[in-house]
Amino acid sequence: MTTTAQPSPAPDPPRPIALITGVGRSIGIGAGIARRLAASGWDVAFTYWTPYDRRMEWGAEPGAAASIAQELAEAGARTAAIEADLTDPDAPARIFDEAEQRLGGPVTALVLSHAESVDSGLLDTTVEAFDRHFAVNSRASWLLIREYGLRFRGEPGTATGRIVALTSDHTVGNLPYGASKGALDRITLAAAHELAHLGVTANVVNPGPVDTGWMSDDLREALVRGTPLGRLGTPRDTAHLVDFLCSPEGQWINGQLLKSNGGAAA
Repeated sequence: MTTTAQPSPAPDPPRPIALITGVGRSIGIGAGIARRLAASGWDVAFTYWTPYDRRMEWGAEPGAAASIAQELAEAGARTAAIEADLTDPDAPARIFDEAEQRLGGPVTALVLSHAESVDSGLLDTTVEAFDRHFAVNSRASWLLIREYGLRFRGEPGTATGRIVALTSDHTVGNLPYGASKGALDRITLAAAHELAHLGVTANVVNPGPVDTGWMSDDLREALVRGTPLGRLGTPRDTAHLVDFLCSPEGQWINGQLLKSNGGAAA
């Protein structure tokens, strides 16, 4: 009796690599996006900056980066947690270097979820705070997008690269944050055109009111009343949209500012 050898199963294709900034807290939007992309078959490099969380009212979360990385690994992703100060103009290149070295390949999707966010208005914003907001929210985002564009190598004629930036429509009482996010919008939408020849799409997502520990009870109640669905957004809500935009099915959406806010009133 003879037996026919069965062909060996084809090896799994390599997982694409996503780089997500601003993943410093387990309940944050960045962490939610990282979990969703890991579950969808991405390897994930992410950045965090503990000193920022430490000076905010919610405080730093000890061991958050390691805990998030462990969750992603359990979902099947290779991970690289990278602590980086985005006020440093040299940080973006170092971040990409480390992500590529540790995960063994180029970054396919860049998700900008980081932010400097300190409430202040026209009359009480300091020059130092204004400059720091623009350094983190605008300049660092431009430098990260530029680094991505310089390194990206896609297949000719295909839209395989993805840039997704998270924005906000805050203005009143939030001058430096809102103004620097407005600049981020323009930078990202420019990338949709200037990087199109590389096969890269670029979109901006406004996640609306998502409580990740920064809302007061009064604000939370007011926002719920102003939302037709009668609830606040969650990191998971934002993550589902980012996941779609990063998927092959999302390639026809390009150069858009998308509101994912449950219909919240302005």
